[in-house]
Amino acid sequence: MKRIPLLAAVLVMTLQSRAAVYYVTVAGLGGEPDYEQRFTAAAQDLDKLFKASGSTAHVYTLIGAQATASQLRDTLNTVAGKATPGDDFVLILIGHGSFDGFEYKFNLVGPDVTAGEIAAMCDRIPAQRQLIVDTSSASGGSIAAFERPGRAVIAATKSGTEKNATVFARYWVEALQDPEADTDKSDSVSAMEAFIYAAKKTAAFYDSQKRLATEHAVFNDIGRGEPVREAGNGQGALMSSFTLLRLGTSQRAANDPAKRALLAKKEELEQKIDTLKYQKAAMDPEDYKKQLTAALIELAKVQEDLDK
Repeated sequence: MKRIPLLAAVLVMTLQSRAAVYYVTVAGLGGEPDYEQRFTAAAQDLDKLFKASGSTAHVYTLIGAQATASQLRDTLNTVAGKATPGDDFVLILIGHGSFDGFEYKFNLVGPDVTAGEIAAMCDRIPAQRQLIVDTSSASGGSIAAFERPGRAVIAATKSGTEKNATVFARYWVEALQDPEADTDKSDSVSAMEAFIYAAKKTAAFYDSQKRLATEHAVFNDIGRGEPVREAGNGQGALMSSFTLLRLGTSQRAANDPAKRALLAKKEELEQKIDTLKYQKAAMDPEDYKKQLTAALIELAKVQEDLDK
């Protein structure tokens, strides 16, 4: 029962109509040509995907000489000045990280930036729903600094001690390119769907190479406590309701002023249904059934209107 206020708060945030999504992607210092190319390519792929996602997407991508602490600060300050509480904010870090047992740093051109510094920049952004995806080595060491209510945090490694270069970013990008990542067939990929896809693909990579896995992706979206690898006990509600990228008909509807309001209603209902599923164990069975049935019927009507 103690989880109800938290889940209710998540539901309130998810049911707000979000006017825009602000995406910031950073390809950090590679150090070697192979890593430079890999990090840059992943960031460029995301840049194209996000820019094609609709007129409400605001996309900022820092690569090469632009990937500095100063430029990151300026970019996040720009977002802080433009975003509203009803918008969504996504920060994706691609590159190398380090952790000395106390502090995580993301490697950039020039001075590195600490997780605490990044968190402080993101805290100034008014968007109530935020997602930070740190795909770097040692990224698990960043989670404690990034945690905040209303912010989901994904890390490629379970701790700061997993310091080898990661492959998680490759499959995170692939999750937004492969329709199979959309497991609920909603014509959109949520943060949770992308996480599950990328984590499974990463594990399969190490199996295929017959190598001991040196990275284990984790997440935390309740703003406190230890990160986890699977949804449960309140974890996962925000990420399941966080639409990361629209696909197919949803993307076309987002670009159609006549259907944009219907799409927003559809996503609100889908998010309500997801949140109800997380609340189920703490709800009266009849009340749960009543609310779920009503939401499903309304969703079907909205989908019918969208399909016309």
